Amino acid sequence: MTSMARTTRLLPVLIPILLLCYGVLRLIDGLDGDHGPGFAWNLGHTFFLAAFLLLGAFLVELRRLAPATTARKRTAASAAMVAGSFGAGCFVWVILGDLFSGLADSAPLPDLLKLAGPLAFQLGTLTLLIMLAAARPSRLPVWSPALVFVAFALIAVNLDLIPLAAVCLMAGLAPLARNRTVPPPR
Repeated sequence: MTSMARTTRLLPVLIPILLLCYGVLRLIDGLDGDHGPGFAWNLGHTFFLAAFLLLGAFLVELRRLAPATTARKRTAASAAMVAGSFGAGCFVWVILGDLFSGLADSAPLPDLLKLAGPLAFQLGTLTLLIMLAAARPSRLPVWSPALVFVAFALIAVNLDLIPLAAVCLMAGLAPLARNRTVPPPR
């Protein structure tokens, strides 16, 4: 048995906090009826950028924790990590374009990736969380990936729900933040 890595315990708390900050600043920015460049917009997007950069690192950490007792499970976990990281990269590209209009004008994210990126991120993340919940012994409660799914769904319904989604995400990832021992991945 090994103790959960400090990174594994820190990221499930820090990422939702950054997302919450972005969501609140997005709401503040929109109080005038328009979302656009300004202090709240730029600061919020900086938090959003940090959240997605950390989500990329978090996916690597989830892959490390995922039970990989067979070649099929190792392949599935690695594919989920790659898909999730690819999707996080697409988000980073768009966020950088929001922060730097010159980048958005000169190198916009292709339309196909605007659709595929978020889907890949969500499927990759949920696959790794489900693998952890389905492991024997279980490394996550079953409700954990379900709450993360709810967080993703809230964002898809309306971007103004990002603060609520951040709270759901924090609750869903909270079991990973506890300092407990888990069997080492194989």
